[in-house]
Amino acid sequence: MSDQAGRAPRGRARGRARDQTGARPAAAAPLPVPQGAWAHRPATQPTPAQPLAQPSTRRPPSAALPQSHQTVGRAAQLSGARGDGSHSDLSATAQTINIGAGGDNGGAVIGRGALRGRRQLPPNLLITRPTGLVTKQGTFGRHLKLTANYFKLLSTTDWCLYQYRVDFAPDEERTMVRKGLLRPHKDTLGPYIFDGTVLYTSNRLPEKMELFSTRVSDEAHIRVSIKEVGDLVRGDYHYLQFFNIIMRKCLGHLNLQLVGRDYYDAQSKIELRDINLELWPGYLTSIRQHEKDILMCSEISHKVMRQQTLYDILEDCRRNSRQDYQKSFSLAVIGQVVLTGYNNNTYRIDDIDYAVNPQSTFQLRNGESISYLDYYKNKYQIRIRQPTQPMLVSRTKPRERRAGLGELVYLVPELCRATGITDDMRAQWPVMKALSEHMRVGPESRIQKLLAFNRRLRTEPRVVEDLKEWNLNLHNDLVQIPGRQLPPEKIVFGRDQKVDAGQDADWTRELRNVKMLSCGKLDNWALIVPSRAKRDVDNFVSTLLQVGGKLGFQMAQPRIHEISDDRGQTYLDVIENILSKVSVKLIFCVVPNNRPERYSAIKKKCCTDRPIPTQVFLAKNLTNKGLASIATKVAIQMNCKIGGAPWTVEIPLSGLMIAGFDVCHDTSSKGRDYGALVASLDRSCSQYFSAVSAHSSGEELSNDLSANMCKALYAYREKNQSLPQRIVIYRDGVGEGQIPYVYEHEVTLLRQRLTQFYGNSEVKLAFIIVTKRLNTRLFMGNKYNPPPGTVVDDVITSPEKYDFFIVPQSVRQGSVSPTAFNVISDNVGLDADKIQRLTYKMTHIYYNWSGTVRVPAPCQYAHKLAFLVAQSLHRLPDAALQNLLYFL
Repeated sequence: MSDQAGRAPRGRARGRARDQTGARPAAAAPLPVPQGAWAHRPATQPTPAQPLAQPSTRRPPSAALPQSHQTVGRAAQLSGARGDGSHSDLSATAQTINIGAGGDNGGAVIGRGALRGRRQLPPNLLITRPTGLVTKQGTFGRHLKLTANYFKLLSTTDWCLYQYRVDFAPDEERTMVRKGLLRPHKDTLGPYIFDGTVLYTSNRLPEKMELFSTRVSDEAHIRVSIKEVGDLVRGDYHYLQFFNIIMRKCLGHLNLQLVGRDYYDAQSKIELRDINLELWPGYLTSIRQHEKDILMCSEISHKVMRQQTLYDILEDCRRNSRQDYQKSFSLAVIGQVVLTGYNNNTYRIDDIDYAVNPQSTFQLRNGESISYLDYYKNKYQIRIRQPTQPMLVSRTKPRERRAGLGELVYLVPELCRATGITDDMRAQWPVMKALSEHMRVGPESRIQKLLAFNRRLRTEPRVVEDLKEWNLNLHNDLVQIPGRQLPPEKIVFGRDQKVDAGQDADWTRELRNVKMLSCGKLDNWALIVPSRAKRDVDNFVSTLLQVGGKLGFQMAQPRIHEISDDRGQTYLDVIENILSKVSVKLIFCVVPNNRPERYSAIKKKCCTDRPIPTQVFLAKNLTNKGLASIATKVAIQMNCKIGGAPWTVEIPLSGLMIAGFDVCHDTSSKGRDYGALVASLDRSCSQYFSAVSAHSSGEELSNDLSANMCKALYAYREKNQSLPQRIVIYRDGVGEGQIPYVYEHEVTLLRQRLTQFYGNSEVKLAFIIVTKRLNTRLFMGNKYNPPPGTVVDDVITSPEKYDFFIVPQSVRQGSVSPTAFNVISDNVGLDADKIQRLTYKMTHIYYNWSGTVRVPAPCQYAHKLAFLVAQSLHRLPDAALQNLLYFL
């Protein structure tokens, strides 16, 4: 519980989603709808359930779903060769370089694979580097020599690439079949790349070209028409995506297995038999233009695979919950992602149809009816052992339905392998410990794995042939980059005591001998405790008062309210009784376990109905051996919640407001999000204003952000009798493809709204995008993680951005991942050095941890608040709490 101590830009040729390398998931072969819950059933089958659709339980054949809604998903490919000729096609996930017009960028669609016109940069690529910026490289700090997980491309394709649209008559929707139909003509076409719709080659083909192929499944004769629609030359932005496509194809040559969108080495799997899990090591690659060179970022990843099929999970549910096994099975598998080994595809389970089983029949494209038992036996030589098991249902994505696939896919549980880990597994310390031992790869080991991966790319004959064909040459060593280490910060406590944060940026020990920066007065507070934990409370309270006194935080003895049971309603009744009789500043609730329903009830009551700060505490910590340490953290939290602050850092700028903004998804309402803003109100950044807004997933955030910033300015002016001279906003929760929208809407509207306060005066505002989830890794000396305060602002940064990386924390296990910062708007008058130093300073003042955190504190506070509202409150908190850090 929170209270306890303790991508490449989208293209336009087909308008489909893809990953950071430019690749998209493979289009699936069709699987017709079964004679099941969504269509006519044989009279001998049981009455159907109604999980996803809501048809009548038994319909006449004429009421069956129309063909456009039948299940033609990926669960079984009906026809088509799968091979991967070295010249003829991409891996199953390869994607075209999307230069043609399409829906993603709002252009008029001229035709499938059409080209609207070449440009040096796509319209959604935002150049955020200010034209007047002399340099984005800082100079302050100790210089370091670092290594990053990037390989330089020594040579690249520099000739013109021709783009052709490929059509088939009769039409064929299945991508793999399309590739198979084109493959016999590779001698005629020469080296090419084909994604199923658009073909790229360095050879100019005849203006109108027709070829003929025979479809393997039904021996039908297919006419293949090839027509030129455009070209790419070196310097075009999307030209780089072509390199990503080739690299994806090369990964397919390394005997790796495609799981979802990424490649994993199943042959090198790590078996964890004690916990019935496997770890598949894999690789992520992304080729981009960086400051001076084209670099390929390479990262080691892991896929957790369970040594269970979904039928095994079904049997476990039957054994453990005989009377209600269907409900248990639904809770266990709905929402899970599974892997089907026969076609190497992943699916998200959306429902379970107990009225359909492998003996049920469905219609093939030719109209013939066949059972699942016979289909898998004939198509994949798979014998289904349990003919009465229910079928799993997966709903295809809208883009797959637009491509001609059906709405639903039926899957056989015993052929589906569970992937990933559940929340129950995450709560088990032995499971997470076993996984972390293999997934937390240290710098030295990670470098060795990356170099071994590089050697595989440079020695596998088929990869060498492909790279040579397209004039690609990869350097054999990781790129070296310059870095700087900022000096340790001075942590400022009460009575102007200053402590050096140290090389590890951790001042936990120093807390024993200092006074907090500012302290509230807790002279009246209530403590609610179940009867069985009452005996341990007295000792804890005594320790809490003792450590609080050492920190300068004076607390009176609480009024203890003993309750007979630990039901959520019991806590609510006692809280209501307390608040209706006396005025208290904080309510402290001791709970026996971290049951989320009870925690949510307490927080909802005290954040929305009867606004008052609360502290929720686990009873097991009352007798913890490190009770003094736990009590210290609790005292700090309680002080913050009533308006105090434990420490700050030296901030030389006056009139500065630092704000953070983040978004979290509501767990109880699909499509509903909460955006939280937290902004500083004083020079020491120790007092904060907070506001939350609710919005739907498709709704613009710009209004919420600007409206909440206006509220923050009112609060700042009320406290300081003046407006801030400079405003710096750290914005989290933004994907790379969303940055243009954030700049064009949020920043623009925000500046317009701020003119209401500043009038004709210039609004000095810096808007910085924060990104935590990166594939970038930094190493020092090929063996160590860089120290906290390491800054990188060259070589691996982007030439069109005003960006930098910071390593804010000390990492002793695994390899450190820096945090990326992208300044998309800035006129505050601070140079790169000062922006970087200010950002690092802000990572020191998150009061739930006596050390640095990965993002600036206001950003972390915003995440904490948004998470509380989305996970527990599901409604907006009361404005009476907006000037307190009640959400810590």
